[in-house]
Amino acid sequence: MLNKYDVIMIGCGHNALIAAAYLTQAGRSVLMLEKNDRPGGFLRTEELTLPGFKHDVYAAAHPLFLSGPAYADFREALQARGLRYVNTELPTGVSMENGETAVFSRSSKDLAVEAERLAPGDGAVLGRMFEAFAPYAGNVFELFNLDLSGQQASEIIRKLLYDQRNGGKGYSAFAASLFSTARNAVSDFRSPVMRAMLASWVTHLGRTPDEVGSGIWVPLTAMALMGGGMPIPEGGSEMLAQALTRLVQDQGGTIVTGTRVERIIVKNGKAVAVRTAEGDEYHAKHTVVASTGPDQLYLSLLADEQISPDIRGQAKRYRYGRGCVQIHLALSEAPKWPDPRFARVGQPHLTDGLDGFTQAIAQGFADLLPAKPTFTVDCSTNLDPSRAPVGKAIMRLQVLEVPCRPRGDAAGQIDVGDGTWTQELTERFAERVIAIVGKHIPNIPGAIIGKSVVTPDTLARFNPNSGPGDPYGGSRDFAQSYLFSPLPSQPGHRTEITNLYMLGAATWPGHGINGGSGYIVAQQLLSLDQ
Repeated sequence: MLNKYDVIMIGCGHNALIAAAYLTQAGRSVLMLEKNDRPGGFLRTEELTLPGFKHDVYAAAHPLFLSGPAYADFREALQARGLRYVNTELPTGVSMENGETAVFSRSSKDLAVEAERLAPGDGAVLGRMFEAFAPYAGNVFELFNLDLSGQQASEIIRKLLYDQRNGGKGYSAFAASLFSTARNAVSDFRSPVMRAMLASWVTHLGRTPDEVGSGIWVPLTAMALMGGGMPIPEGGSEMLAQALTRLVQDQGGTIVTGTRVERIIVKNGKAVAVRTAEGDEYHAKHTVVASTGPDQLYLSLLADEQISPDIRGQAKRYRYGRGCVQIHLALSEAPKWPDPRFARVGQPHLTDGLDGFTQAIAQGFADLLPAKPTFTVDCSTNLDPSRAPVGKAIMRLQVLEVPCRPRGDAAGQIDVGDGTWTQELTERFAERVIAIVGKHIPNIPGAIIGKSVVTPDTLARFNPNSGPGDPYGGSRDFAQSYLFSPLPSQPGHRTEITNLYMLGAATWPGHGINGGSGYIVAQQLLSLDQ
């Protein structure tokens, strides 16, 4: 039969491409259907501002991917197809409004020296934080490559949660840390600069510094940054998608873009085909894999099929978090940081401190534009000059914790209207953010020669898995994380339909360019042949 494949994949994000790379390598016939004009999902590089200025529209750096098994397995194949990474020994840092700065080094010795410079005794505090996490680190990082609902993961989770020193009769320090906050995790540091530098990163994981469950992510993220740095592909983030696409196609995979899957067809409890919005049907011999959120899957793609009431009800209650604004700038020259070390820093935060940051987050929770947001700044041309004309630079300002549909302005200065991100609203908020940058970098805004802004509704239009504009593909609070992800009744990548699987940001290990769910689903499918 024509249009019949071993595996049909809905969506062409990087996790789907990674799964397809494993499956085609094993000889499976794979069809990938993508609604956008090219594969990659949030891996997208475009000349947003001016000709010759290559901006990463959505995702930028790939530290977790480079430290994961998929990159280890396909590194040579991807390099042969044009993928090259550049990295830095200073993955992050912090610039405070009062002029104080700090840099985060991949060297534990240099990081301790920096902590000690900020406040005598903080180097020892840093050492104790890492020492406390070290006994659990190996098991924790192993979980990122496993389905949490599987037996192997369950055994690791039990080791992590129970104190092995007394035969597992009590809970471990790790178990307690799961319910801690990032503020608690950094409370022993005397320096407010160090506290801000370490705690701010939890927001990039969908958490907030005062949220229960955010504490464990402070040492975890710090260790991940020390191990992976802040690598970016030469030529733009989309180079990863392009290399994966070539690999899948070279191994016999078929990718069709500009095609939106409308329904998954189920017969006798198995997914047997998909139907596109154009009315075309493609048949699956073995498996259908959906790179989607649970609401999209169970309420739309499977709207015509019999699904258990629990699953359907939980999908209806699936929650999205706050949005994201990314301001892309073309610069006439590189940013002139007062601290010259920042010319080598990957993604530093600009902030007025942890207290101000959490206040801005609270304003975002209340659907207000934050009056003084904390955000990252990255200038990828520092590492990859090819992304701009000679002597020029690009800069990205990533503002998280922004309401998808604001109902007011915490500063009382911007009229948000009905909450739609109009050109005027976007421009006013961008002006606020750029004014903050100017307090940290003297030649901003003077060096700006081009600007383009990505708002929550931009995300929503581009990727339906973002809901109203959530870059993480769903809220990452405790009730929708770990074994509750993507749904409590489906704590893993296997759906209640025997041969239908999920991957992507809504599934463990979550959002970001990590390749985890693509690797996990591929191993599950390949194990069926063993």
